[in-house]
Amino acid sequence: MHRALPALFALTSLASLNAAPPNIVLFLADDLGYGDLGCFGHPIIQTPNLDAFAKQGARLTQCYAASAVCSPSRSALLTGRTPYRNGVFTWLAEGSEAHLRQSEITLPSLLRSAGYATCHAGKWHLNGLFNNPAQPQPGDHGYDWWMATQNNAAPSHQNPENFVRNGVPAGKLEGYSAPLVVQEASQWLREKRDPAKPFFLSVWTHEPHYPIKSDPAFKARYPDLQDDLQREHHANVTQMDAAFGELLRVLDELKLSENTFVFFTSDNGPEGDGNKGPGRGSSGGLRGRKRDLHEGGIRVPGMVRWPGKIPAGTTVHAPVIGSDLLPTVLALTGVDKKPLGTRTIDGTDVLPLLNGTSVAVPRIQPLFWRLDMAPNAKVALRVGNLKILTDESRSQFEFYDLESDPKETTDLQTQRPADFQSFKALLLSHITAVEAEGPDWFKRLNPSGARPKGETGAKKSAE
Repeated sequence: MHRALPALFALTSLASLNAAPPNIVLFLADDLGYGDLGCFGHPIIQTPNLDAFAKQGARLTQCYAASAVCSPSRSALLTGRTPYRNGVFTWLAEGSEAHLRQSEITLPSLLRSAGYATCHAGKWHLNGLFNNPAQPQPGDHGYDWWMATQNNAAPSHQNPENFVRNGVPAGKLEGYSAPLVVQEASQWLREKRDPAKPFFLSVWTHEPHYPIKSDPAFKARYPDLQDDLQREHHANVTQMDAAFGELLRVLDELKLSENTFVFFTSDNGPEGDGNKGPGRGSSGGLRGRKRDLHEGGIRVPGMVRWPGKIPAGTTVHAPVIGSDLLPTVLALTGVDKKPLGTRTIDGTDVLPLLNGTSVAVPRIQPLFWRLDMAPNAKVALRVGNLKILTDESRSQFEFYDLESDPKETTDLQTQRPADFQSFKALLLSHITAVEAEGPDWFKRLNPSGARPKGETGAKKSAE
């Protein structure tokens, strides 16, 4: 476990700010597609709280998850590092050796060392050995208080039985997942946290990840839908929206809203094909869905509110990715980034985009995605408006201009050969650099995250 940084550092960091340090809330939906909210164009799904929230701050039209599946995108949010660097290279099955390593320095650990109170409520999915000392748990990554599941709520979102609170199984809970995790977060805000400290709160719902279950009160809002799977999904998004609205209401009640930076987003694109079976989410017309590095699998809803600092009604069109959260929060809180040392941080401080002082920010690292999950094993990289993808063999490529072709319909390899060759060289060299820094789990584990055949037992990481 990391040792706490000296108290002098914490006092200096907070005292150096002109005003009280801002609180931070990270609200993460699960499998919510780019087009699944009213404020992102869905014609049917009712999301009144998020629609109102979009008008109170900045709506991010090119917000990206750091992966097309859940665990890697979550790891990037907490570390500022692309998943193959931080080791969480794929979704983590129960029992997986891969996990968010103790050697990674997370945003909550940095903030806690600087005097913040910290809490996590909801899905975790950053280890295979959940609630097992053989791998780091939420408390080992900087959370004072946590209530979480390893992956999905079980047996569904209704009356889940697999939550663990601070290392102790919580037993069967009565209610639905998103309202339950917001209830936990609200109770922590009201009763458990030190009110003298600023706070970092992450609320990661299971909605609308399958297997879903929605409160009949939300299903009743869609009387004209004849397809029950569609009704269940749409109600599930509305259920998540209502929980988000409740959390904002609690912030108002406690007079915390004015000094709280709230970031809402999703971990990847929508499940299924959108037309039949489970998975009725919308990609907003973008190509691809979950498990695909085309835009529909990685471009997700994104919204940020910080009253008085981020102008209301702002629309940000420049790309923003999950790994940007850590450097951005460090910048807006004034917390020192020196503990990060020389490790590579893939994210960029995008506060100038959010507060309207800039329409673009210089990036040291390109936007980068990698997913080794058949049949969509691909790597992608974006610089400016140009995006390149390659397959697992690194022999087949695609090349797009997202400004003129956000739906990725026209491959530009032959039309722009010089740009293509430049991007191809950059992509291949970047893959090598990222692989060299991260652990080699991806070479030894299959894409499901399970242990290789014949390997038994749990290895306790020394990192």
